[in-house]
Amino acid sequence: MAASAVCRAACSGTQVLLRTRRSPALLRLPALRGTATFAQALQSVPETQVSILDNGLRVASEQSSHATCTVGVWIDAGSRYETEKNNGAGYFLEHLAFKGTKNRPGNALEKEVESIGAHLNAYSTREHTAYLIKALSKDLPKVVELLADIVQNSSLEDSQIEKERDVILREMQENDASMQNVVFDYLHATAFQGTPLAQAVEGPSENVRRLSRTDLTDYLNRHYKAPRMVLAAAGGVEHQQLLDLAQKHLSSVSRVYEEDAA
Repeated sequence: MAASAVCRAACSGTQVLLRTRRSPALLRLPALRGTATFAQALQSVPETQVSILDNGLRVASEQSSHATCTVGVWIDAGSRYETEKNNGAGYFLEHLAFKGTKNRPGNALEKEVESIGAHLNAYSTREHTAYLIKALSKDLPKVVELLADIVQNSSLEDSQIEKERDVILREMQENDASMQNVVFDYLHATAFQGTPLAQAVEGPSENVRRLSRTDLTDYLNRHYKAPRMVLAAAGGVEHQQLLDLAQKHLSSVSRVYEEDAA
């Protein structure tokens, strides 16, 4: 009896809906006004401008009137591109990215970011690695310079490698204590078993303990190539300025793979 009552209520609701569809009053409902506003909002979204440097690196931007901007370099280098032997190398490199470059040793990089009131971040996934800076739009030239330094000149000092090795192992222990993280890792490994997509972003703990500076350098040389990079920015950014800065700081990124050069 309860089930039939539910059915009647549903049918009755449908009839009311059909009747009101014929009434112009429906256009005054808040839900539909919201839909119209959303459609208008889509039309006002800034155009995404895309250019490509001669080395294949893509430059994309969406300009607004904001006084701030977010700029980042995205690289097609995640755990899906790793082997069983070097699984975890990309995540390891991301951890080392802010620990100094050949031009900015030690914590000089982080201090320079702080000096302009910017925020530096990075993350890794199975598909890609990203390095991001949020800053005032007037500091765009410095931001692109810093990002270019990070992706091209990481110092990979032995002392920092050993320090971050311990940090990553502790992170992995914390992740293993989260049942949600464990379940989703197993779900991914099962769904994509037998393929590189099954590999964890952090890699197995034995790899973290074993990966050397040579392994990390080899990974950089193999995957950090211009055609796999995108310099993207949103906010108070002019596309031509971003393109000029990319040409200045990132045009020297190689597009040649070792197997092609052989």
